[in-house]
Amino acid sequence: MAFGITDLRKGTVFQYEGVPYRVIEYAQKVMGRGGSIVNVKIKSLFDGRVLEKTFKGNEQLDYADVTNKNVQYLYADGDKYHFMDEETYEQFELGSDVIVDQAGYMKEGDVVQAQFFDGQVINIELAKNVPLEVTYTEAAVKGDTSSSITKEATLETGIIVKVPAFIKQGDIISVSTEDGSYRSRVK
Repeated sequence: MAFGITDLRKGTVFQYEGVPYRVIEYAQKVMGRGGSIVNVKIKSLFDGRVLEKTFKGNEQLDYADVTNKNVQYLYADGDKYHFMDEETYEQFELGSDVIVDQAGYMKEGDVVQAQFFDGQVINIELAKNVPLEVTYTEAAVKGDTSSSITKEATLETGIIVKVPAFIKQGDIISVSTEDGSYRSRVK
């Protein structure tokens, strides 16, 4: 089904040259005589590439038939990641090319969103923030516990993030899946 470029909005998923994209930034300029152009920043749901595109006037785009399903992350085996559909209990695997940097934010048993396009899994969508346990970090120096001083902490999935000095081994912290930044300590 086609729609006009002026119907694009931030978050809209559409198909362009056979690839599903999500709009991450949108700006419309109205030109003389009723015409308009739309500048968008779009992210490929296949490989995560971000493109800037300008669409003109009465161009038509197709909605992408992307569906989301809850799946459970089971385990990693080399560069393969194994998941199970929560409804059908079917298992499938994805390569590290699809998972990219997301593996550091997934624990065995976590439920994540799988995005399907034409019956094929194209992407794994994580929550914006995930709770992870600190498995190693240096002890804070006495009197040096302000939140402006940071140190590195290794988390249970193996990723390393910067945390405030007061965070200690065994703490559960909330981490942003977008940029890997510390958000807060989880009580």
